[in-house]
Amino acid sequence: MNQAPMPRVLDRLVRAVNAHDVDALVGCFADEFISETPAHPDRNFTGVDQVRRNWSMIFDAVPDLTASVTSWSLDGDVIWAEWAHRGTRRDGAPHDLRGVTIMEAAAAGIGWLRFYLEPVAHDAMGATEAVREVLTSGRPA
Repeated sequence: MNQAPMPRVLDRLVRAVNAHDVDALVGCFADEFISETPAHPDRNFTGVDQVRRNWSMIFDAVPDLTASVTSWSLDGDVIWAEWAHRGTRRDGAPHDLRGVTIMEAAAAGIGWLRFYLEPVAHDAMGATEAVREVLTSGRPA
């Protein structure tokens, strides 16, 4: 884990999520922000309006959401961050996402981000079974 102080924009983003402050969160992004989800390309979007819509829904659905960055790395203006999002949805189900984001920390805010967070699966499926599932069904295990 990186022992240096977290990059300012990443720290602001974590604080905004944990405060459930959608305005502060949107303020972390450049107006022409580009979001890519490589494993789900139909979810790609441009602009902070969709950031606001997404996070407003998340904060409403998971009122006790907390986010932490478990590890991060900085390469020039690109930040790699490993995230853990936890909470309980309004229906009582656990909310547990883990994964990585790769983002550009530009002067105007986060200019682009690649999103690789997924729900944590507690399915007792081992590595061999998971590979077999992907190969036979074409779907992630």
